[in-house]
Parts: sequence; C-alpha cells; structure tokens
Amino acid sequence: MKFNKVLENIKTYEAGKPIELVVREFGIAPEDVVKLASNENPIGTSPAVKQAIIDNAGKAHLYPDDSMFELKAALASKYAVNESNIIIGAGSDQVLEFISRAVLDEKSSVLMSAVTFAMYEIYAKQMGAKIYRTASYEHRYDEFMEAYQMHTPKIIYLCTPNNPTGDATSKEEVLKIIHSVDKETLIVVDAAYMEYAAAKDSKYAMEPNDILSFPNVIYLGTFSKAYGLGGMRVGYGIADSEMIEQLYKMRPPFNISTLSLAAAIEACKDETFVKESIVLLQEQIQRYEAFAKENGFAYIESYTNFITYLFSDDMDSTKIADALLKRGVIIRNLTSYGMNAIRITVGTAKQNDIFFKHFLEVIS
Repeated sequence: MKFNKVLENIKTYEAGKPIELVVREFGIAPEDVVKLASNENPIGTSPAVKQAIIDNAGKAHLYPDDSMFELKAALASKYAVNESNIIIGAGSDQVLEFISRAVLDEKSSVLMSAVTFAMYEIYAKQMGAKIYRTASYEHRYDEFMEAYQMHTPKIIYLCTPNNPTGDATSKEEVLKIIHSVDKETLIVVDAAYMEYAAAKDSKYAMEPNDILSFPNVIYLGTFSKAYGLGGMRVGYGIADSEMIEQLYKMRPPFNISTLSLAAAIEACKDETFVKESIVLLQEQIQRYEAFAKENGFAYIESYTNFITYLFSDDMDSTKIADALLKRGVIIRNLTSYGMNAIRITVGTAKQNDIFFKHFLEVIS
C-alpha cells in the first residue's frame, strides 16, 4: 500500500516514557518509579476538579456539550475576551494541528527557533511545508527577522516559555517580532507554560489581550501543566474572531470528552490551586539550580515547571538518561534535539530527593 509521500520525512513524536513501560522492562515496582519526563504537575489537580470528575462519571456515555459554553465563558471571564475569540482543543497541540491544516500547503514554509516543541515541525511536514529554524534556541529578534525576510514563512512559532529548553522571551521582544511581520504571516504564541513565567517575572508575562488586536496572531494555552490536567487533554486558542471562525472548520465534533470538559471548567475556576502549585514549584526549582552549581555543570534558567541540564563533552546525556531509567527515574534525553542535555520535570520534594541521589550515583 502506498502512503502520502510527505510521511517519508516525518519522525514519530516521542512522548515521555510511561511508568508502566519501566515496570515491564526493568521489573521495578510502580511505587518505586519516579516520572520526571512529561512536565506534569506533580501534586496532581485540585480537589474541586477531582470531585467534578466523580460527579460527571455517570455521564461518560453521553457526548459533551459541543458548544463548550461553560468552559468558554470561564476562559472569556479569566482573560477578558469574547467567547467568539476562543477555540477548544484536545490539548493545545490539537489547535496547532487545526492551524497547520488551515494555512499550510506544499508551497509554504514555517519558521521556528533551533530547539522548540517538536509538533510544530511534524504538523507542518504533514502538510508538505518546508521547515526553517533560527540558529539559537532563544527567540532572538534579529535571527527571526533575517530568516523571515529570506524565506517569507506562512507561520512563525514563538514558544514562550520554550519547550524543551525552559527559557522565556519577554513580552516586549514578542511584540517587536509581531509588529515587524506582514499580516499575511500567521504568528503562533505558544504559552503553554505562561503561568510559571508570569509568576517568576512580569516582563515575561503575556495574555491574550496583548495580541488580540492583531488579526494574524493566535495565543495558545493549556490545562495540562499548571492546572494538572495532562491526562484530560484540554487546551485552547484565543485570537481574532475571524481566525477562530476559520479554525472551527478544522475541528471535529466532540473533540474533548465529557469528563475532560467538566474537569477543565472546574480547573479554570480554581486559581488558588494553581498559585499554590507554582509556589511549591519555585521552591523546588531552586534546589535544582543549586545542585547544578554544586556539581559543576550548566543549566538553562527556567521559566517553566522543568529544568534543562547542559553537559560538557565528558558527559553523555544518553548514557545518563539510560542509567537513570534502569533505576526507575524517568527524565527526558534531549539528544534528538541536537543537545547533550537532559530535561527534568520538577517533582515533589521526595521525588526530587530520589533524582538527586540516583543522578549523583550515575555521574560518579
């Protein structure tokens, strides 16, 4: 059987390894496995969300409200936008898929930083588009403008804070890029980790209203990180209503589940839980920074719920990641991004203690 030719150049996205895989492969008891690979919220989700899931379990046989009225109303109130400015996706990456399908073809191209979220490239290649990258993982204005003028991409991806590196781009720099680009180029501001950056330093804080006046810009957010709903798969895009209207033509019916919808509605209301989880994260991430300094290797300052450790040539991130995995500690090796580095989700104090212990044993 012949498949679409564009698939020949697409690598399958490699998700963080699940606990079940480590249990099967290495015979480690599930309670002894520490998963620090997928940037999930280590303290789970709020009690109100758990109760909403229980209360709605009896409706699992029913399709959800496809208008998603309550969730859109909650997001509209949170961000002071109109419901017509919002589209809901099964994770914000589904909205990325809508964007690619709505805009790209085999004659177009996209632009992104050297190291960033892998699904930008995958979705673009599915449409036959060419991929261009800047020289740096940071979102540097001069590099983006040089590449933009040379290649005239149809989409520019600005991931801030950036995954998998953890750095952030200031609101001033993002708006500078937006102002410098033709209105026929769609700019995606992927703000999946924005809650963490905004809490750390206000100059990196961006909200949908910062970009809503631009008809060619869309802001992406998610409930998978700070809100603790990674397993529920709910994200959103916020943009000019005309863009949202076009993206809706890409959306399948009932694209999130009944339980996901109920959970997201409650999560959106419970900002106290988000603030508390971010405070705990900030306490623990300082331990990771101090640990790197004490042991003489570099890290990227993080504006997210994970941290990237950078290694010199005498250390091998693949060997380190594999050795940790055999000990039941799951982290993310970044060699597939061309980096001799690992990305560690910041866990609970206990989980982090386990990481530090095993990591020291491995590198020694």
